[in-house]
Amino acid sequence: MRIDIITLLPKLLDGALSESIIKRAQNKGLVEIHIHNLRDYCEDKHRTADDYPFGGEAGMVMKVEPIYKIITRLKSEREYDEVIYTSPDGVTYNQQEANRLSTLENLIILCGHYKGVDYRVREHLITREISIGDYVLTGGELAAAIIADSVVRILPGAIGDECSALTDSFQDNLLAPPVYTRPAEFNGWRVPDVLLSGNFAEISKWQEDQAYERTRRLRPDLLEIK
Repeated sequence: MRIDIITLLPKLLDGALSESIIKRAQNKGLVEIHIHNLRDYCEDKHRTADDYPFGGEAGMVMKVEPIYKIITRLKSEREYDEVIYTSPDGVTYNQQEANRLSTLENLIILCGHYKGVDYRVREHLITREISIGDYVLTGGELAAAIIADSVVRILPGAIGDECSALTDSFQDNLLAPPVYTRPAEFNGWRVPDVLLSGNFAEISKWQEDQAYERTRRLRPDLLEIK
């Protein structure tokens, strides 16, 4: 198995992925884990990986270009079974998902940051979004480490007693609407016109509608919470 992790903070992952069972699994050749600094794929001299969101919302958004560049490069070198984005509004991670991922060959994990990634990344580059719980972390590195750890430990040969692994035991209840940043068009993928209109009443309505629609579609259980 090979796991490629794309991050803005590679040092956060160094320790977690170089100790204990994960270290032994790598030494045995059961898994390769490669950490990629997203800033290495930013073209400006400041290695800028984020920008202000269209629509006037507070916070910053991870840019589409460097993410597109690294994922495209990796996919040109080998086939990937899943391109995972760590996100609070992904599917809730559980042991069944870890078991499924452990049967695959090659994974990419993109660590989220700030308000999230430009939504075009999620629409066109990501195959699976995973959440480790209904809370927000500073970044997706800890979530990526949890996913990697839970997958690697159940690879055959990763732990001494393989049978042991087999017997192991949001503010308004709406998901966030899609977020986008510059450029307004990339690779033929356009930001919704309403976010470029400057009409903040319409932008607010669009965001509310999108938040409700995404929650209804992805996490309807949240709408049942009183």
